[in-house]
Amino acid sequence: GSQEQQGQPTESWYPPSVVNSPSSSRPTTPGSNNLSRPTDRTSSLSNVSPAEAAGIVAVLKDKSVDDLRKLLSDKDAYQSLLLSLEPVKTQNRVRDELRNETLQLARENVDKEPCIMELRNQCRIIRTTELATAQEKLHELERKKEDTLKYYSPSSLLVRLQDAMNKTEEESETLHRQLLDGEIDLPAFVQKYKKMRYTYHKRALIHLAAKTTVTG
Repeated sequence: GSQEQQGQPTESWYPPSVVNSPSSSRPTTPGSNNLSRPTDRTSSLSNVSPAEAAGIVAVLKDKSVDDLRKLLSDKDAYQSLLLSLEPVKTQNRVRDELRNETLQLARENVDKEPCIMELRNQCRIIRTTELATAQEKLHELERKKEDTLKYYSPSSLLVRLQDAMNKTEEESETLHRQLLDGEIDLPAFVQKYKKMRYTYHKRALIHLAAKTTVTG
């Protein structure tokens, strides 16, 4: 009896309710070499919820010592018991459902591959034809926009206004030479010259006001 107690492990990986149950007793083995507690089972039991642990205890508590000893020594018996547990069935069922859904999605993706290739080819054609034409038109509009902005910029307006003043001044000088050379009579000269000088001074005032505003 003392040898049998020495051969038993100091700790049991069965729940206390199984060990202390009146209808069962802790299994004993002739030697300690034949009874080793698997570490993977211990770690798996530590992750079991209380409800699942209670279900496992309910399955094991009515088994005989021989049945429990067989579970420790016979891998097939242990595997059969494991697969019969409801949490394991649920986990396997969920795994199979996920696997089937994954396979279904993979098949659908494979079936859509020709359509994807066709859409990719269409996108390539659009990119090389319609998109290229649209980009060229966009660049042309951008150039026109830049030219328009430059043309109506304050500095450009001042330059063109100054050119118009210079042109009016030249026309006035030409008209004056025509009067001196007798190419135009005095009444016609006065009428044209007065109009030119009015235009010149008007542009000069606008140029001065715009230049003051821009520089200010």
